[in-house]
Amino acid sequence: MRISALQRGEEAKWVFSASGCRWLGAAGSLAVAVGGWAAGTLPVRGGWGLWEPRGSALTLAGALLAYLGLTLLVAAWWRYGVLLARGVRDGVLRTLALWTAPLLLAPPLYSADVYSYIAQGAMVLEGHDVYGGGPSVLGPGDLGADAAASVGGHWTDTPAPYGPVFLLLAEVVVKATGGAIVPAVLGMRLIALGALALIVWAVRGLGGGAGGRDGAVWLAALNPLLLIHVVAGMHNDGLMIGLMLGGVLLAVRGRWVLGCVLVGLAMMVKSPAAVALLFIGVMIARRDGGARGVVKGLVLPGLVAGAVAVGATLAAGTGFGWLRTQSVAGAIHTALSVTSDLGLGLGLLVADDPDPVKGVVQKLGLAVAVAVILVLAWRAWRGVLDPVLGLGLSLVALVALSPMVQPWYLLWGTVVVAAVAWRSRAGQVLMVLSAALVYETAPSGRTPWYGFVLAGFVVAVGLVWMRRERWAAAAPVDGHPGSESARAR
Repeated sequence: MRISALQRGEEAKWVFSASGCRWLGAAGSLAVAVGGWAAGTLPVRGGWGLWEPRGSALTLAGALLAYLGLTLLVAAWWRYGVLLARGVRDGVLRTLALWTAPLLLAPPLYSADVYSYIAQGAMVLEGHDVYGGGPSVLGPGDLGADAAASVGGHWTDTPAPYGPVFLLLAEVVVKATGGAIVPAVLGMRLIALGALALIVWAVRGLGGGAGGRDGAVWLAALNPLLLIHVVAGMHNDGLMIGLMLGGVLLAVRGRWVLGCVLVGLAMMVKSPAAVALLFIGVMIARRDGGARGVVKGLVLPGLVAGAVAVGATLAAGTGFGWLRTQSVAGAIHTALSVTSDLGLGLGLLVADDPDPVKGVVQKLGLAVAVAVILVLAWRAWRGVLDPVLGLGLSLVALVALSPMVQPWYLLWGTVVVAAVAWRSRAGQVLMVLSAALVYETAPSGRTPWYGFVLAGFVVAVGLVWMRRERWAAAAPVDGHPGSESARAR
């Protein structure tokens, strides 16, 4: 039977509709998960016959399927966002559930960091100093030894750069699962899902700025960069972001003490969350006014978060070694760090040993980042910029100028910007960068050269698209707390 032109037109229209995007993205997520069973970041041992190498041919087929699925997911997400920006209303939470579900039972994807988390939890449980050595201290018969054997080469001897709150969670997972790889990984994924729920709650609470909550959830939580690196890869950045943004939401609602408690807990997962204290301080200073308000805003958030940090450290029993391990990651060169690349190139040109020159450039980059953050905080205090948007832009600047940058670090600022200004120009730029950076890492956790080529291609396409389609700010929606950012733009 022949298909009429009208029927073909209706089918094409459905594919590009919100409903079509939902199911196209679900198919992509399923392909990523299925491909990951053969080409994911599989453990060296302890996979229970489920997560085991399947041979080179099947591994290649799995990788191709995962890349195809990732491309479908990105295309569906991109089109979905365009529809939301044009005013289409749709069940974004239902879409998030469909895109997340296939990843829940998949092996670790796009990173081996979860094995480090499990090994570090085992180190705490076994009484090792997690801030004095790396997972290599675990012997063959120790709890968590299988996870330690699967840790990426750079991190085998690296002390934990994470705070005691996260290490305590990892310890609980190891204790509950006996350190067995499969259940321990699934336990860490439960934590990642909790982080996702926190992010959705906080983003919806802040309202999304111009364009509303659906778009905010789209850029923040439905983002493929978050799905593959927080849900599939289980990076603890998701937990840091969720706690931090939850604290900001409470501060916006006037409950700044409890908000600073959440930010303090976020700092005890990863330290960059501390930037949020500055902008909560700005909110307090603007609310109270005068010199008293400024002093209160500068001092009290830090005191509350500091008390949380001390209490969490004493409760976890891991000691204060986290104070000295915050810079250990910076010793590992990543190609996405502009300051590290510039420093290395300059060092090779002017010195026999490039490391001292590289170190100076890295420190200069951090100094510039601090200057940018202070300027944004000043503008927020003056009322020119929404403090929440200022926090998001500050975190983007911090990542751009950091000595070590991973693709998922972009989520620090992206989620915050999405919460109040997803439909702004900054939101559009972060959308394009998110779509590009999903390709930088392979399902196996490697960073192949062609990943950078694919990322560059997506950026080029995104720049052309941004010139053709500019998202105009709409009127504030529903009187939500993020409406101030719409006026600031």
